[in-house]
Amino acid sequence: MRLITLVKPLLVAGLLLSGTAYASTDARDVLAASPIDDIVGQYPAMMSQGIRDGLKQSGQVPPMVADTIGYVVSSSYRAEDIERKLVASLDESLTNKQLEEVHAWYQTPVAQKISRAEIAASAPAAWSEVRSRAGELNEAYKGTTREKLFDRFDRASRATETTVDTTIAVQLGLATAMAALSSDSVHYERLRQRLENQRGMLQGMVGQQVYDSYLYTYRDISVQELGLYLDFLESESGKRFTEVVTESIQASITDPIETIGSQLARFRNFGTGESR
Repeated sequence: MRLITLVKPLLVAGLLLSGTAYASTDARDVLAASPIDDIVGQYPAMMSQGIRDGLKQSGQVPPMVADTIGYVVSSSYRAEDIERKLVASLDESLTNKQLEEVHAWYQTPVAQKISRAEIAASAPAAWSEVRSRAGELNEAYKGTTREKLFDRFDRASRATETTVDTTIAVQLGLATAMAALSSDSVHYERLRQRLENQRGMLQGMVGQQVYDSYLYTYRDISVQELGLYLDFLESESGKRFTEVVTESIQASITDPIETIGSQLARFRNFGTGESR
């Protein structure tokens, strides 16, 4: 399953500027100025393709069934719903000054350049290139300042930590689909426990994928520009913004999982080849 895509919406930040001289900024203004709304718009396709590919690679169901499950997953995630939750969470959790500071960052040329890079790298069409260039980019940046900045970036963005949680949720979603098709609820509970037991191993695996994605996404961003971005992520407003966006998106991903399982139960006979 393509894990790298799930981190992109979490890579957000804010640059500390005085907010007292600006008109009031709300969460909708911030999302409109940021790359988040563009990235969230790709989430239904990202989730659908990720689960579809995972099922096909596992060989546990016929390709047609995997495509059907992918369709159900896609229809269970609506970008508008995710954005609405984001707006509500940001308005509730950030002060006007913090929203203004984050909004001000997204008006800067550096932020706009970074935003374009994040949007492009989050598209499902970019996944194969991220994978194919991973070895090349790892070798090219070995021992460089860019490599050394990654740990700071990962801590500030909570990228690996959040992607591990999201990965477990997506894998459990996949288990829900399989349980719905086979009526095997034990399988789901077994997988849940196994994934939790393997959290440490997943962290190492996901951490490498996050690093590969980091190198690819910011390959045309200079070290100086990355430094500004990190200052941004580590600022009070940027940190709070990242936390709220991360938590809201995680909830938006995990909440529909039970509903997906219920919807897929209708396809049980189709998936097993049985007739009524």
